Amino acid sequence: MARRVSRQDMRQTELQKAILSMSGRYTAYEIFMDWIECAALSITNTIHMLHGKVWKDREEKYAAIMSKYTAEERERFPEMLAWLVEELEDDPRDVLGEVFMRSGMGSDAGGQFFTPFNISKMMAAVSVEPPEDGEKIRLNEPSCGSGGSIIAAALELKSKGVNYQKCMKVVCQDLDWRCVYMCYVQLSYMGIDAICVQGDTLLDPYRKGYPEARTLRTPANMGALII
Repeated sequence: MARRVSRQDMRQTELQKAILSMSGRYTAYEIFMDWIECAALSITNTIHMLHGKVWKDREEKYAAIMSKYTAEERERFPEMLAWLVEELEDDPRDVLGEVFMRSGMGSDAGGQFFTPFNISKMMAAVSVEPPEDGEKIRLNEPSCGSGGSIIAAALELKSKGVNYQKCMKVVCQDLDWRCVYMCYVQLSYMGIDAICVQGDTLLDPYRKGYPEARTLRTPANMGALII
């Protein structure tokens, strides 16, 4: 009997097809990470009104990555991003971590191994409680990976009738920029108030005044600052 292909698997196949169609000069892993980095850079620079040195450096970095690809290839990036947004809306979970591991990028190229999302959900179920009225839930993820534990916490709050977009305040940190970018992109599109930073949590934990060049604030966090 043929295995039934889920809608989720079909979408992942479409993403993999898009990446493979661009492969040749670059590996699928390089394309995936270029796509995520460009997505992160475009989000953070879009929401920053002050165009200082860090903003300009990120613009140059974005342009340098995009210059590697043809015009036709560059058009695939927003298509892939639309796929990600649709996934996060229809079936919110650690989508990027899932794709990363299922595609063999963790063991073969990235050297990263992300916690399976069902385990993150189990941990959230036994540790996350709804806040008192008007209170905030403050979470600190010292090794954020692609953001799976934070996404799981948000979904646990949602299952208990709590609007996580209004009560969560999160700091995510990781030594690996690849993880920071993946985490930042997903938390941004889920509307989570988060600060995602690159650095060694043990030797250089996040604090007020942390270097701007190593700090990414989600749109929800920037909105909270304005309010």
